[in-house]
Amino acid sequence: MIGDVVPYLRCPVCGLPVAAGDRALRCERGHSFDIAKQGYVNLSAGRAPHAGDTAEMVAARDEFLRAGRYGFISAALAAAAREAAPDPGLVVDAGAGTGGHLGVVLDALPGAVGLALDVSKPALRRAARAHPRAGAALCDTWGRLPVGDHAAGLLLNVFAPRNGAEFARLLRRDGALLVVTPAADHLAELVETLGLLRVDPEKAERVAASLAGRFTLEGEQTHRRTLRLSHAEVRTLVGMGPSAWHADGDRLAAGIAALAEPVPVTAAIRLGVYRLS
Repeated sequence: MIGDVVPYLRCPVCGLPVAAGDRALRCERGHSFDIAKQGYVNLSAGRAPHAGDTAEMVAARDEFLRAGRYGFISAALAAAAREAAPDPGLVVDAGAGTGGHLGVVLDALPGAVGLALDVSKPALRRAARAHPRAGAALCDTWGRLPVGDHAAGLLLNVFAPRNGAEFARLLRRDGALLVVTPAADHLAELVETLGLLRVDPEKAERVAASLAGRFTLEGEQTHRRTLRLSHAEVRTLVGMGPSAWHADGDRLAAGIAALAEPVPVTAAIRLGVYRLS
């Protein structure tokens, strides 16, 4: 619920604390931000530079996550959270999407509340209901995040942009940042067969550069599973990721139809635990 996280939120215009009013949050200077009927609050302070994931992409991601196909990622995050930040108070998921991973982490941390941040309205409509102790807010995660200084004991960043400066401002000194990125062989079988976007071969270096000078890598693990997917699940998987912006529908459909079912697909991620430098 948004009420659980209001004490941690800040006005995106002036930076002052906000309080809950009638279907809106307001600061003492009179800036007001509507709470949507689905439960998330718009703290974008103006027009966002992009709309984020589409309703179709979000629906595909929600379907895939609910089927448990990426459950191993959520489980790895929950285990890392319990070890790195057992009493975080506030958990912020920057680029949270539907909030599925955040919900699992909150289940593992019964004393914590969660805040899902994303620029996609369709995603936030689901994230606002992802967990009883979670709220959701719309904002540009590349800009200043509408959260108080050193408010969070745990930050999650799963397949999402990394705003190193803001992450450092938000995180408590004893807090942890958990970053999930695709490993080199993530979805390799589909990349080759269907012509999907490849994982950046310099991904690790780009992650390090985005956090350099502010965070130190404490540890990293690789988690890998072989998924056996139906054609429908392959379509869902492609539709929820960045390749959805670029794939040719007819070519994709033909390529999927030519695959023998079940389709073996490697899901591989790197999970890094970072501390403030």
